[in-house]
Amino acid sequence: MDLVSGYKGMVGLVFGNDNSGSNEDSYVERLLDRISNGVLPDDRRNAMAELQSVVAESRGAQLAFGAMGFPVLMGVLKEERDDVEMIRGALETLVSALTPIDHAKGPPNEVQPALMNTDLLSREAENISLLLSLLSEEDFYVRYYTLQILTALLTNSQNRLQEAILTIPRGITRLMDMLMDREVIRNEALLLLTHLTREAEEIQKILVFEGAFEKIFSIIKEEGGSEGGVVVQDCLELLNNLLRNNASNQVLLRETLGFDAIISILKLRGSAYSFTQQKTINLLSALETINLLLMGGSESDPGKDMNKLTNRTVLVQNKVFDYLLLLGVESQWAPIPVRCAALRCIGDLIVGHPKNLDTLASKVLGEQPQVEPALNSILRIILRTSSVQEFIEADHVFKSFCERNSDGQTMLASTLIPQPYSMTHAPIEEDVRMSFGSMLLHGLTLGESDGDLETCCRAASVLSHILRDNIQCKERVLRIELESPTPSLGAPEPLMHRMVKYLALASNMKNKDGKTSTKENSYVQPIILKLLVTWLADCPNAIQCFLASRPHLTYLLELVSNPSATMCIRGLGAVLLGECVIYNKSGESGKDAFTVVDAISQKIGLTSYFLKFDEMMKSFLFSSVKPTKLHKPLTRSAAATMAEIDDVDEQDSSDHKNEDHPILSSLFDSHFVNFVKSLEGNIRETIVDVYSRPKSEVAVVPAELELKRGESDKDYIERLKSFVQKQCSEIQNLLGRNATLAENLTKTGGSVSSQPEQRTSGGLDRVQAETLRRDLQEASQRIEMLKAEKAKIESEASMYQNLAGKMESDLKSLSDAYNSLEQANFHLEKEVKALKSGGASTPPDVEAIRAEAREEAQKESEAELNDLLVCLGQEQSRVEKLSARLMELGEDVDKLLEGVGDDMGLPEDSEKEED
Repeated sequence: MDLVSGYKGMVGLVFGNDNSGSNEDSYVERLLDRISNGVLPDDRRNAMAELQSVVAESRGAQLAFGAMGFPVLMGVLKEERDDVEMIRGALETLVSALTPIDHAKGPPNEVQPALMNTDLLSREAENISLLLSLLSEEDFYVRYYTLQILTALLTNSQNRLQEAILTIPRGITRLMDMLMDREVIRNEALLLLTHLTREAEEIQKILVFEGAFEKIFSIIKEEGGSEGGVVVQDCLELLNNLLRNNASNQVLLRETLGFDAIISILKLRGSAYSFTQQKTINLLSALETINLLLMGGSESDPGKDMNKLTNRTVLVQNKVFDYLLLLGVESQWAPIPVRCAALRCIGDLIVGHPKNLDTLASKVLGEQPQVEPALNSILRIILRTSSVQEFIEADHVFKSFCERNSDGQTMLASTLIPQPYSMTHAPIEEDVRMSFGSMLLHGLTLGESDGDLETCCRAASVLSHILRDNIQCKERVLRIELESPTPSLGAPEPLMHRMVKYLALASNMKNKDGKTSTKENSYVQPIILKLLVTWLADCPNAIQCFLASRPHLTYLLELVSNPSATMCIRGLGAVLLGECVIYNKSGESGKDAFTVVDAISQKIGLTSYFLKFDEMMKSFLFSSVKPTKLHKPLTRSAAATMAEIDDVDEQDSSDHKNEDHPILSSLFDSHFVNFVKSLEGNIRETIVDVYSRPKSEVAVVPAELELKRGESDKDYIERLKSFVQKQCSEIQNLLGRNATLAENLTKTGGSVSSQPEQRTSGGLDRVQAETLRRDLQEASQRIEMLKAEKAKIESEASMYQNLAGKMESDLKSLSDAYNSLEQANFHLEKEVKALKSGGASTPPDVEAIRAEAREEAQKESEAELNDLLVCLGQEQSRVEKLSARLMELGEDVDKLLEGVGDDMGLPEDSEKEED
């Protein structure tokens, strides 16, 4: 087959060419030959066992097996069903071939034999069909190994296996039957189905119609519910896969089995104080199931909203509040992730559901006689918890409770009754017997004594939910006055003034080490500013109360101009100033809109003021807000990490280069961000309108222009003159304002009208102004481009000019060198001509040269003669030593030396004769 030949080519690349004789290649080939062509059954079984062993241990053997082994083993599985031992061996070999071997890591681009084998096996749909048919075999190991093979295929080739299983008749049914098999096979089938149902809607529907819900809940009950082991976690993960973004499956579960089985998992059994890691993961998985039901389905599903509403109604009817409140509020010994998930579910259950809102408002916790409303207990969590994440989730409950629930807001606001100063500053543990409002006011004023305003800002966040879009509550809370520390020396202080005081204190807040706590300051001030922005919105009386103290406006102007504050803080301060203009109905001098606009113009400048909005809108909090926070599915790989999370991810700030605290991303929800964005255009328009009009309008009364009875002409003329002078003064003032405004608008480049879609009048003028502004921006960009091009051309011209000067100097130096060469050449030519003509030049002294050469040769010969004499001296000493030794031995030295040297004289004699 082509695939096999292709993989043989790959084997050649890994092991070398065919002539390299790879040991694994040849060994695997011999074993496969024994399996396919062997005669004795025992020999074939032994070969299968050897093949399984070598494939399990060697990557090279895995690769060689992938090239040639699949047809042989698939033939065994198809034709030798009666030989159980051979079938077992073949399946076990396939498992080994598909399992990665974790030896020393090779290069990153190295071939992965297990992945290659998975790809090869899953390409043939017949192979998947054959494996599914093996699930009906009676042998336990055959079914177990088959499930392992399918799981390995699903891990590496998920889409291909999903498509193959859908095309095979009764393929899903055979897998579902494995859930009722022995425990080991059941657990393996659970893992396989969990992988199989991820993002596969068709398979999810088939599983549900095959009775998956009943089998899942049966296994969970058998394993002991939340007290069970990892099998319960696998069952809940499979259940969540079937319900996630699938409204039809949710409806089927609700109308057949109901939600009782899910809710019962949340019931704490055995020792309620004992929370192992596995129990925590099981509870988190069950809470994720509740959360999926509260979502109602995918965003594109048209029936999502109705399904969501029905699910919430049925869940509350089944007493889910009791279990959620037990886990999230009463069980303070429960792990923080469980408490946070339970609080998140409580908030999602009540949002936009009046009946559930009333149910939660009527819930009481504890036992007689010490019972208290559930909302009081949740507020206590906000004020006391050391976990920022738990505070966020508990705050979400109140945000959901107050959303579109004016009656609930009024009910909470009605309990805001100031306590005596001694009670207000009592320790926080004394709030057990307080009402909701007293506890909230206690939290709002608690941080003044020790400088820790974190509790105050948490209470301020809850108060902002109570006041949002509710004028009656704003007016009611506006009348609350707090006693001063020394009532005899000071009058009661409005709650709003106390909040502004804490806003100023937050900039100098110290941490436990006595240093300025900039990180905490980065979220304390924005939360208090959020409360004030919500409070002042569409409430003229709140504006009057805010401006009643002159230092408030001065501090706000300084805050907006403070370069050390974050863009969010400066922007929210600018929004507060804008609200003091657009919602200001006062005609009292010093508190009217004109006063605020004049202060902005003089202390900040309109150009700089409007830029604060642009900076804030570009910040992370306002540019990256998402309507809902999507939670990742709780899978087996991520479960252990999620069970240990107990606080806000501090890395959000650095990942997004965000200067604000990550807690603000959760507290600044989309409703608040959109509200601030809608205010921006209105603030710009109103401030421009107020600034362009005179401070006081002149009422022209016709009677003033008429001569009064008994008035002389001189007095009449003087009165008219003063009237005209007054009008001239007003006109000059107006012209000055318009000139300044025009200058500011020119500097900002039209940023005053950066959101023309929010304006309500002058449609045609707005379009024309937008067109002109766009043309101006394009012209400005074109001018900048031309300036850049001009600067570039000038730099290039300067460079070329310098280059030309350098080349000119080089040319001059070359010219000088050429002239000197010409002169030298001319002199040489003269000397040559003189030599040729035999002129005054004297010939070289040949005799002197010969004498010098003779002297050098004589010096060389003398040196050689000295070397020979040295050598002769050495030889003479050796001869003397040898002669002495021979004499000692009794030898006649002279007799031995007879005739030595006679031959050496022959050449000399011949040389003499020749001479």
